[in-house]
Amino acid sequence: MNAPALRVLIVDDEALARQRLTDLLRGEQAVDVVGQTDNGDAAVAAIRELAPDLVFLDVQMPGRTGIDVVREIGAAQMPATIFVTAYDQYALTAFDVAAIDYLVKPFDDERFELAFARARRAIELKEIGALSVRLRALLDAPSGGQGTGPAPVPRYLERIAVEMRGQVRVVPVEEIDAITASGPYVELHAGDKTYLARERMQTLEERLDPHHFARVHRSVIVRLDRIKALMREPGGDYAVRLRNGKQHPVSRSRVDQLQRWIGVLR
Repeated sequence: MNAPALRVLIVDDEALARQRLTDLLRGEQAVDVVGQTDNGDAAVAAIRELAPDLVFLDVQMPGRTGIDVVREIGAAQMPATIFVTAYDQYALTAFDVAAIDYLVKPFDDERFELAFARARRAIELKEIGALSVRLRALLDAPSGGQGTGPAPVPRYLERIAVEMRGQVRVVPVEEIDAITASGPYVELHAGDKTYLARERMQTLEERLDPHHFARVHRSVIVRLDRIKALMREPGGDYAVRLRNGKQHPVSRSRVDQLQRWIGVLR
């Protein structure tokens, strides 16, 4: 007699991320994707209604985060969980002790296979009780990171994962000069190198330290200490020139704020 299909719920605010997980799960045997949600509130409702065996849970979502979802459901009632996140490996220390596994975007097929195999094995061996204890430890850990609890997650990104030639590497945020939109993705400009990352401008704007980065245009984020000049171009448009010589447009609605950021206006 065949074992029942593994019931999986996907929670991620990015449509492309949900589609990628769905496509990967189609290649697995005895798997039933019972639902998809794009926010924390819907995730809580879906977990309670659908009772999935496994949840792929995005950590950083607008409104209620993945950790908020775990807190609302309760560690003891939470299904097996694989966190999916743009946090770098260092920041994921807290989640490493609490979930079956985690996937750092962008992840390759092999990394997914490893995480999914661990999840299936844990569910088959009925190890969810031990996972609940670890999730509870994550929720109860002091925010100051004192003692032996999980390390606190930094408020702002320190590194961004990118995919190059089928491999995942990490770009330190301090090396980035500018970030520009590229369709559904972004390009990270660091020195003479450009990296493509599966991120949204809005997400990065919220997760980068505003003391160092500013969104100067709907499609451009720049590092403030890399700005060499703010220029007014013919026709009244504005642009910034960075220390590496590259220029990027500045929205007129953001000019005054940018001048304050760089100390021109008080």
